[in-house]
Amino acid sequence: MRTAILNLTRFGDLLQTQPLISGLCTQGDSPELISLESFQAAAAMLGDLQHTHTFPDKKLSALLNGNWIHALSLLETWLRSVNTTPFDHIINVTPSLAARLLTRCFDAQRISGFGVDAHGFALHSTLWAVFLQAASAYRHCNPFNLVDLFQRMAGQSPSSFVLPKPLDQAQEAARSLLKNFQDHPLVAFQLGASQDFRRWPVDYFVQAGHVLWEKAKACPVLLGTQAETHLAQEFARLARYPYLDLTGKTELPVLATVLSQAKLLLTNDTGTMHLAAGLGIPILAIFLATAQPFDTGPYLEGALSLEPDLPCHPCSFGTQCQHNLACIRHINPGLVGTLAVNILLQKKTCLAHDQGIRLWQAQRDEHGFMDQISVSGHEHADRTLWIKTQRAIYRQFLDQNKMFLLPNTFWNPSDFTADLQHEVQQYLLLLTLIEEQGRLLAMRPYPSLKQKFLLNCQNLQDILSQSTHFGVLGLMWRYLSNEHSHSMHNFVDHCLAFRQLLLHFQKSLPLA
Repeated sequence: MRTAILNLTRFGDLLQTQPLISGLCTQGDSPELISLESFQAAAAMLGDLQHTHTFPDKKLSALLNGNWIHALSLLETWLRSVNTTPFDHIINVTPSLAARLLTRCFDAQRISGFGVDAHGFALHSTLWAVFLQAASAYRHCNPFNLVDLFQRMAGQSPSSFVLPKPLDQAQEAARSLLKNFQDHPLVAFQLGASQDFRRWPVDYFVQAGHVLWEKAKACPVLLGTQAETHLAQEFARLARYPYLDLTGKTELPVLATVLSQAKLLLTNDTGTMHLAAGLGIPILAIFLATAQPFDTGPYLEGALSLEPDLPCHPCSFGTQCQHNLACIRHINPGLVGTLAVNILLQKKTCLAHDQGIRLWQAQRDEHGFMDQISVSGHEHADRTLWIKTQRAIYRQFLDQNKMFLLPNTFWNPSDFTADLQHEVQQYLLLLTLIEEQGRLLAMRPYPSLKQKFLLNCQNLQDILSQSTHFGVLGLMWRYLSNEHSHSMHNFVDHCLAFRQLLLHFQKSLPLA
């Protein structure tokens, strides 16, 4: 069967489709990949692919700014080159409108993931796809790793993340770069991040490196793109011990080989982190601001993730920090250096809960999903228990389980749980009203009742979307309501399913 995965995302997310690709091969498919031309080098690092097609995003963008007719001609030529034989199946893991529209350009028998109907409305093949798109806007509400979401959206069970080993040519180039640093353990440092407010300070990397050198004679190897060389220059100005600067000097295959020679990667939440995870390199990752390890953490059992133990972390997307980015300098660099040394020396890694840090270790749960286990005494914290409750309830809802088991989490009543109970009760009351109005409209479509019904539907979406804890349900309500709007009977069934979901949350929480 000719199957294509459409992934128009960046480096890290592109690499994280490897388990999905490998799963298709296990099923007997011959998967092909459609990715952005800008990330052709990253696509080349994936294994188990029959063929890779690069979408000419840069050329199209340039032509659209000039003559759109030429852009259309380029698109048609590219489509003919890719679609020589119609695809049997397209799995679109990119929820953008451009990717959705592109799926309609192929004469595929089946489309999974994200699509669009003939009227331009969004389509989702599964509830997992609905959740994935909603969670992309409410990452702090997402308890699932992106790799697991990709796989479940396509109907696969979670599996391992293994990238192919670098080619011999890349290994030779890496050996040449590292030839003068073979007498000491190498620890890779990824100084950069996608955004500065998610980047640990360079001087903190320097201090952590000092601990590594003093206690383990480990030598930092600085990694990054050409655009990140200024960070390496700042590191050089502050460091008083040996290090190797490779920023801007490693193409992706060589970067992979350099990582393979390292004993550890100390990193921000980056594509380099995901590359290391796919290569099985030990990882100590730092998550700041909007980044949190439960959804974008390294998909590698045993990998460690740090985040500041602050009430405001992780913060929501699109909000301005009210605390002067306190999280950036909250994680003690000496403590990070000591943790890195313990990893090198294979000592047991744990922290006391009063160190100002939440430390997590990646581990699969009983269903095969990648989870984060607290090794800093935060396993009974409200946030941890809430994440575990969401994992259990959302997983069963998205899988459409008939036999629903409440999560085995026990927590004491608190202001946190009282707020959750109050929110759920508020949603249930409004949803029950919407459901009853829908039943009446199914029998007699009174115009005045229809107006009230539509207003209540919008009110439910608005209050869910504004919630810190249930924001993801606001977008899920919107997407599913649109997809069920062609039939009032179907819409009422949708309301009932949503109400059952909220009732499961209510039953899982201690009474206020």
